[in-house]
Amino acid sequence: MEKFLFIIREDLNKLKKWSMEQRYNGVREMDEWVRSLVQNGNYVSGDALHIKGSYVSKDQVLSDGPFIEAKEGISGFMSIEAKDQHDAVLIAQACPLVQRGDMAIEVRPLMEVKDIRELGDGPRATGS
Repeated sequence: MEKFLFIIREDLNKLKKWSMEQRYNGVREMDEWVRSLVQNGNYVSGDALHIKGSYVSKDQVLSDGPFIEAKEGISGFMSIEAKDQHDAVLIAQACPLVQRGDMAIEVRPLMEVKDIRELGDGPRATGS
């Protein structure tokens, strides 16, 4: 099994407008989906993110998110195990909020520390 990071993206402005009932219904749906991932042996860990936070770069610290000039922001993350990238994508597509269009999930394979160590300490090709 390979490990993947699910980067959960949602329209933060839309989320701010949802009623408490809509928010809790979404949380309940996600909880049911995550429980199914646990039962299937795919779930490793994950959590939701607050909308607030800080963005740190070389020259500045911004503390009034969202931090990109877009309506979509990262609202959570999840680490899962799947057979391969295709399997991980199928798992993400099964999320009820993705199916409804209220959420998008970016699926990224994780490079484990052992994978980095296999590269060795020698110089790296830069591709240029």
